[in-house]
Amino acid sequence: MMIVVFGAGAIGGFIAGALARSGAQVGVVARGAHLTAIRRNGLQVESVLGNFEARVRAAADLREFEDPHYVLLTFKSHQWGGVLPQFDKAVRSGATFVTLQNGLPFWYSRERALESVDPGGNIRDTIPYEQVIGGVVHTSGMIPGPGRVKQSGNMLYPIGELDGSQTPRIAQLAKIFEDAGLHAPVERDIRRLVWRKLLGNLALNPVSALTGATVRTMLDDPPTRAVLRAIVDEGLAVARAAGIEVGVTAEERLAMATHIADVKTSTLQDLEAGKPLELEPICGATIELAHGYGVPVPHIETVYALTQLLAR
Repeated sequence: MMIVVFGAGAIGGFIAGALARSGAQVGVVARGAHLTAIRRNGLQVESVLGNFEARVRAAADLREFEDPHYVLLTFKSHQWGGVLPQFDKAVRSGATFVTLQNGLPFWYSRERALESVDPGGNIRDTIPYEQVIGGVVHTSGMIPGPGRVKQSGNMLYPIGELDGSQTPRIAQLAKIFEDAGLHAPVERDIRRLVWRKLLGNLALNPVSALTGATVRTMLDDPPTRAVLRAIVDEGLAVARAAGIEVGVTAEERLAMATHIADVKTSTLQDLEAGKPLELEPICGATIELAHGYGVPVPHIETVYALTQLLAR
């Protein structure tokens, strides 16, 4: 059974390495010098599981893999437009696609596409709703150099069928993760967990890009923490309007972030590396929903506008 990790960056590379280390047959889709290094030397992983080398099959295109059973999506959601043509073959073979991405996913609403994430509904038209499992990543990491990944923080990867059902495929996936040392509880309401993760990204990611501050630096500064709390409160209001009870207060959500390592957010890392910023699935999609429900989100709109300008 082939498991392909599409996006072998800090998060995807660690997951791929952990799965391969446990004996799973793993392939990765990567690019550039990172791809070359993985092909030559395997993945060099530094993590709470230890430091190890994992040999995986590496390719530049998903279509190079024959009939993958699971395709774990760990690339940034704003990259969909450039990679979507690679998915037709795996869709036809019946692969299950597991979204492990920041922000609101393309499958969030079955009734209509979120234009911020899936303009024109192209992703929804390509990947059937029934072939998708939702997931959330609670870990952090970085790429010290080509072929190398460094993981830190939590080891929690909740997953769930989009309709909340318990299926053989999700039980199998949970076991594969658990065998690799990755905690993957099966959740009946994966949207609630998506929102809980989103609230942290919504506050921390754009503010970190604007200030250059690490997570702990932002949380330990009272005026900045007040801004973060206001952003999370607005996100909670949008979630409630959408019928989602996240189950935490703004302060409780910020407190959750204090338990992770004092790291740079992925958005700040991308900014420093000169890469496009992951704004639309996090800020843009939240604002799109807020406007649809008539929920005011002035703090989110402000940091979104400023971070867009910074990105430009």
